[in-house]
Amino acid sequence: MPGLLDGKIALVTGAGSGIGRATSLEMARNGARVTVADVNEEGGRETVDAIEKAGGEAIFVRADVTSGADVQAMIRTAIESFGRLDCAVNNAGVGGTSRDGRRFATHEYPEELWTRIIAVNLTGVFLCLQHEIGQMLAQGGGAIVNIASIAGLVGGFGTPYGASKHAVVGMTRNTALEYARSGIRVNAVCPGVVETPMVAAVFGAVPGLEERWRETEPIGRFSAPSEIAAAVTWLCSDAASFVTGVALPVDGGWTAQ
Repeated sequence: MPGLLDGKIALVTGAGSGIGRATSLEMARNGARVTVADVNEEGGRETVDAIEKAGGEAIFVRADVTSGADVQAMIRTAIESFGRLDCAVNNAGVGGTSRDGRRFATHEYPEELWTRIIAVNLTGVFLCLQHEIGQMLAQGGGAIVNIASIAGLVGGFGTPYGASKHAVVGMTRNTALEYARSGIRVNAVCPGVVETPMVAAVFGAVPGLEERWRETEPIGRFSAPSEIAAAVTWLCSDAASFVTGVALPVDGGWTAQ
């Protein structure tokens, strides 16, 4: 049975762990050749190894999405390796807590933490979009998925993180309309709580948070990264050829409450 992405070339940022790794593996299982990008070389190479052990094809590129030069080099390497770029997943991101897991009210938020969150979650997606769209215009089309969050649809997740994810949803809708007649589809996936290392670190730093959040889940559990990856892969495929400008919640019904 053919895969959803047979013959396609994909790029995934933040692919060294969590949703990015799961998405890279799912896209490869569905027939794509994948450029795995991350600042974490060890994690990124582990993702490539996992793809290759499963019979897929992938390369690793170290890239900091907050650097325009790094993003440009990332796209160039993908094209030099595989010839084109059919699917791009802008997944690289950071959470809304400090490195030691602390959470802050808006009036207490450290400026340097705001700057870091906006740089990675917002500017990073913008820079990736610029260079991905430039390549897709040159080749005649493609599909892009930005990883936002339910924090991009509702409040309650901290001002900087929420602001960054709301902005990702806004960029998704604007670029979808801007390039719809150029054969480029742009969508966003808005995950709920996903069992990733980043989420585990937050739970470890905030006593009782995991239990409180679990109680709010209509399905009664958190998502596995593979469940987000399945939605992303579909949106990148020709099966979603008439879908663009969507911010798709994959949250077990959380935003339906």
